[in-house]
Amino acid sequence: MIKSVVFDVGETLLDDTREFGAWADWLGVPRHTFSAILGAVTAAGRNNAETFQVLRPGFDLEGERQRREDAGVGEEIHESDLYPDVRQTFESLRRHGLWVGVAGNQTVKAAELLRSLQLPVDAIATSGEWGIAKPDQAFFKQVIDFAPGDPSEIVYVGDHRDNDIAPARAAGLLPALIRRGPWGYLWASDPVVVRDAEWVIDNLMELPDLLTTPKT
Repeated sequence: MIKSVVFDVGETLLDDTREFGAWADWLGVPRHTFSAILGAVTAAGRNNAETFQVLRPGFDLEGERQRREDAGVGEEIHESDLYPDVRQTFESLRRHGLWVGVAGNQTVKAAELLRSLQLPVDAIATSGEWGIAKPDQAFFKQVIDFAPGDPSEIVYVGDHRDNDIAPARAAGLLPALIRRGPWGYLWASDPVVVRDAEWVIDNLMELPDLLTTPKT
């Protein structure tokens, strides 16, 4: 019996287009160049943070993030950044009696920004708050402590093969891959995802029926 559903953030709940564009502007590179490098890094199975290293070898991501904040062009999360199925899915899952949480590789500030949106969830946490990031198994141990239920009763929803699906399965959770954003589309048919994902979905609103209808 499933008791909890925990969601990744970037390209699961949030469309990262605006934030990637802001980084391109900050770096002074055309947005299509940033997107192309991001796509190449993704296709190579590398961490998306390596995009910055390709464009600016030795790039200090945390330092530059603080410089953006100091310049008044720091991290933002707006209602318009949410994918349109997010609120409806959260509300439906909770109506079905499921606990709903958000936990992803995000900053402390991102957690505050997400909470300011007043999402219909039971709890929000980020790697910045926990001091541990995916794909480390310690992150998923935190998810297990965070959400009610045994690991086999907790669904983890994300778009990334290496950060979400494989490590969630290794932790004993039930992984669901959302097929959107560059990683979700790229890896939806990947052998690791086929092996480890309990479900592959195109819209979050598929989840309420999938998770509450008894298997036959």
